Amino acid sequence: MTFSLDRFDLDAFVAATLAEDLGDRGDITSQATIPAGARFSGVMDSREDVVVAGLPIAAAFFRALDAAVAIDVLVDEGARAAAGSDLMRLAGLARPMLTAERSALNTVQHLTGIATLTRRYVDAIAGTGATLLDTRKTIPGLRVLEKYATRMGGATNHRMRLDDAAMIKDNHVAVAGGVGEAVRRAVEAGIERIIVEVDRIDQIAPALAAGATHLLLDNMTGEQLREAVALVDRRVPTEASGGVRLDTIRGIAETGVDFISVGRLTQSAPAADIGLDFVAA
Repeated sequence: MTFSLDRFDLDAFVAATLAEDLGDRGDITSQATIPAGARFSGVMDSREDVVVAGLPIAAAFFRALDAAVAIDVLVDEGARAAAGSDLMRLAGLARPMLTAERSALNTVQHLTGIATLTRRYVDAIAGTGATLLDTRKTIPGLRVLEKYATRMGGATNHRMRLDDAAMIKDNHVAVAGGVGEAVRRAVEAGIERIIVEVDRIDQIAPALAAGATHLLLDNMTGEQLREAVALVDRRVPTEASGGVRLDTIRGIAETGVDFISVGRLTQSAPAADIGLDFVAA
């Protein structure tokens, strides 16, 4: 199984994670209680309905400690899996399998939790024409993986990094001396993508006049969003953001915005209930 992500070193991630877990003396429990040649087979399964993400990474943890381990991945990334579904079967040496178990499960549970929550938001706005975006509200060091998980859930990635586009927010505006002035400086700097956060209708005209290419409508009411969408009149994409919840997102989408960004996808997704049960081979 080949798995790669842009700007993500899978081998380095696996090595660093295992090193964190192994400490100085390794898995002393497995070393003390499991004979060196003992073999186990195991099944990773879901205890709830999920959208799967991270199985190839989990497989890499097991292979890092036992290159000969037999792994059968049973569910595609991004697929729905009902409670009770088998996700992966493994067979190999018991010690390394037990040692890698926690790191593998932590990764799959976290990424699958993000993908599952994301799909709920995507389903909630189905048919409206709006596109769900994630944000940069990610755990440091895990952004590439967490944004991969949102894609598996059906979202579109917003900026991956600060250099992907200018995003002029309220603090930038305050220091620059106004929306128009902040945008003007970004244009003069030669930046092509200029996203501007506005929280008032009267900020829209100066932002567009100065050269904004995308408007982020922050914490606006439904009435304000409709007014903003009408005023922009599709000259640039519009994005609703701020406090979006699963129970409010459809109403927001129905205002006519092009995008809705949700920080909760990566900030607040609970870990999926996924386990690994071992059975003697």
